[in-house]
Amino acid sequence: MNSKIYTNRINSIISEVKKAVIGKDKIVIKVLLAILCKGHVLIEDIPGVGKTTLALAFSKALSLEHNRMQFTPDVLPSDVTGFSVYNKSTGNFEFRRGVAFCNLFLADEINRTSSKTQSALLELMEEKSITVDGTTYKLPEPFTVIATQNPIGSAGTHNLPDSQLDRFMIKLSMGYPDFKGEVNILKAKFNSNPLDLVQPVADADFICELQDYISNVYVDDRIYEYMVSLASATREHPMLKLGISPRGTLALMNLSKGIAVAMGRDYVIPEDISYICGDVFSHRVMLSSKAKLSDVTATDVISEILRTVPVPGISEHGR
Repeated sequence: MNSKIYTNRINSIISEVKKAVIGKDKIVIKVLLAILCKGHVLIEDIPGVGKTTLALAFSKALSLEHNRMQFTPDVLPSDVTGFSVYNKSTGNFEFRRGVAFCNLFLADEINRTSSKTQSALLELMEEKSITVDGTTYKLPEPFTVIATQNPIGSAGTHNLPDSQLDRFMIKLSMGYPDFKGEVNILKAKFNSNPLDLVQPVADADFICELQDYISNVYVDDRIYEYMVSLASATREHPMLKLGISPRGTLALMNLSKGIAVAMGRDYVIPEDISYICGDVFSHRVMLSSKAKLSDVTATDVISEILRTVPVPGISEHGR
């Protein structure tokens, strides 16, 4: 398939998900891009704005096997990964799979559980595998975690470790719908569930095929240098005490390739990077004390870096 055919399929997926997720087109696009670029998504928001509906709509439109876990303080790591149990009839230990064995794992309110349980997600998010009692089990392909968390400071929440935050390709916030959007939500749910309208327009095999295609999208040397310049600027900025790791730069590269395909191109341009940079970088940097005292946010710093770092002269009309 050429890039245009893939672009049309991406648009059809977005159209299906938008039947259930109303007025949040940019969020829908960015979550789909993360899935297509083999990444994981963290959505931080208050309850009731449609985070779970978003994940379920994607599972239907993409025909993916999905599991959902409501994280609470009593959830154990083995609930996520699985565990070995002794079978008296055979005299052997048998592995019972945890909820993470699926294509799309919805980890609801992830920051309400213990750090020990949160750490159980580290291997499966990075290696796409789970090790129990010395045996490693591969997760199905494709595999994506969509995790939701309530804003830090809400009752019963815990900060996610930096190592875990770094494994999320992007962090998003859905926010309240605008006036017209909320009216449309009420109309859509008047006597039916919009999720019932979502039809499958892809499957796991197609997603894997598209993931492979995206991974081979052309990136010019000037684009590589631009991405590293952005990352380096975060490491040197006076308002940040922790900058972007190489994993963050890789995430930016992979997502920019996905954006290129979604826009019908087989090469990356600087606008692809600026479109997604804030969502990739904001949860990976740590503000300095000076920034906190000055009410400067991570988004402010990243916006400033995007304005000041020189942009390479590569346009949509050619390389």
